[in-house]
Amino acid sequence: MKTTENTSNVYQAVEHILNNYLEMNNHRKTPERYAVLKAVYSIKGHFTLDELGQKLADEYRFPVSRATLYNTLNLFMELRLVIRHRFQGTTKYEACYAGESHCHQICTVCGKVTEVMAPEITEAINQLHLKRFRKDGYSLYVYGICSTCQAVFTRRSKKQKT
Repeated sequence: MKTTENTSNVYQAVEHILNNYLEMNNHRKTPERYAVLKAVYSIKGHFTLDELGQKLADEYRFPVSRATLYNTLNLFMELRLVIRHRFQGTTKYEACYAGESHCHQICTVCGKVTEVMAPEITEAINQLHLKRFRKDGYSLYVYGICSTCQAVFTRRSKKQKT
């Protein structure tokens, strides 16, 4: 679990990355960009564009348009501060500072997404040498049926046999 101090340090680091990029490219430092960045890094796990917009409106009292959210997240993806996932027809985003690569297990029935710690996979990918390509990180999706959905199928199957 991340401590408050750790979370604060991460936010300062990503804010510094954003500041440098905006200054070097002569872009404006808008309050919207910083509000979105703060909201993104306060969310634990995956979120949709709508969930992010709702958080900004409800918790930060800083509503922004859907277009602003979309464009800002695209900028953050370019800066490798956010990663976009496409899970079962749903687009979700996730803060991803410092190469926090990981695996996801996705239930093909209910759509539940769970992060999985797999040090063996991380080690294998770290050892992987690719020609003419510098890897920054990875995201692995493992599809299957979660235990909750499997239990439902088992109960239905038993009922049908009786």
